[in-house]
Amino acid sequence: MRTTSREGIIEPRSVLGGDRAEWALFLGVAALVLLLDRITKHLVVENLAVGEMWNPVAFLRPFVTITHVSNTGAAFGLFRDYGTLFAIVAILVVVGILVFYRYLPAGQLWIRVSLGLQLGGALGNLFDRVLLGSVVDFIDIKFWPVWNVADMAIVAGVALLAFHLLFVEREDEQTAEAGD
Repeated sequence: MRTTSREGIIEPRSVLGGDRAEWALFLGVAALVLLLDRITKHLVVENLAVGEMWNPVAFLRPFVTITHVSNTGAAFGLFRDYGTLFAIVAILVVVGILVFYRYLPAGQLWIRVSLGLQLGGALGNLFDRVLLGSVVDFIDIKFWPVWNVADMAIVAGVALLAFHLLFVEREDEQTAEAGD
């Protein structure tokens, strides 16, 4: 059970930081993202050479293709050849998410989903950096840098977390203040 010390410091609720259903949701989302990311990247690596494009639907080719890109940098290909640094950052992010998760109050469904998306995405790209030395990107929508499932999960997780923190928590606070 989560406790608050006399000094007002929130302490973890248990060794795991929540009940089993909450952990199952969080880890289940992360595992699903990681699985989808690994499968899609495997298919790309096995079927396309780096730089090769594929889209069987001719009229969509000007807008979207599967393009195998090897990204040694950060998101959108920024800071190329700093893969080791980004692997270290990814490890710190994973540890940070796990530590932060332990302090979440009961409930908080959308924050758990958000953190699961971010954890799965961070692990997906970390696997690539460790195993391949670069991240496999392949979703090419032509007007944006090439990305992958892990990137999509990270962005969705951050957006969901931001939405919750900006709008849902404020609404909860206003409701609580109105009830006082």
